[in-house]
Amino acid sequence: MSFKLTSSAFKPGGAIPRKYTGEGEDVSPPLAWDGAPVGTKEFALICDDPDAPTPKPWVHWVIYAMAPEMRALPEAVPNEPQLTKPIAARQGKNSWDSGKTIGYRGPMPPPGHGTHHYHFKLYALDRPVGLAPAATKEQLLATMKGHVLGEAELIGTYERKK
Repeated sequence: MSFKLTSSAFKPGGAIPRKYTGEGEDVSPPLAWDGAPVGTKEFALICDDPDAPTPKPWVHWVIYAMAPEMRALPEAVPNEPQLTKPIAARQGKNSWDSGKTIGYRGPMPPPGHGTHHYHFKLYALDRPVGLAPAATKEQLLATMKGHVLGEAELIGTYERKK
C-alpha cells in the first residue's frame, strides 16, 4: 500500500471549499492518511503555496510531533502552539506577521492573481523531531533532513476573483 494523504473536504487537485479559506471560517480541513512506512516514529505536515507572489512559498501550516498511531487530523485544529486536544501535536509559525501566526491559516491569494495550488505534505519520520512549539518551516525541514521515511502529498486549489 502506498502512503496516501486525503481530505473528505476536497479531492486531489480540486478546489478547497471557502470554509477552509481566509474568506470563510479559516479553519483547517480534515485530513486522513494510510499506508505509512514501517518504522514511522512521528508525523509532520507542512502546507504552503508556491504560487504566492513572494520570494518563497507562503506557509499556511506547520504541524509536527504527531504520534505514529495517528491517521487523521480533524477539521478545525485549534491554533495553539502545544496541542493536547483533540490531538497531541505541536504547531509552528505560518507566514503571516500578525493575527494568527501559529497554526493553520487558509488560502487568501491576492484577488485576480489566478488559481493558487496549496500543497499539504505529510512526512513520516524515523525519529521524533524534538522541536519546541512555534518552529518555522525551515527549522522543521532542517531537523527532518535524513530522517524522512516517506512523503504523502495532497494538492488543493483556490482562487479569489477580482
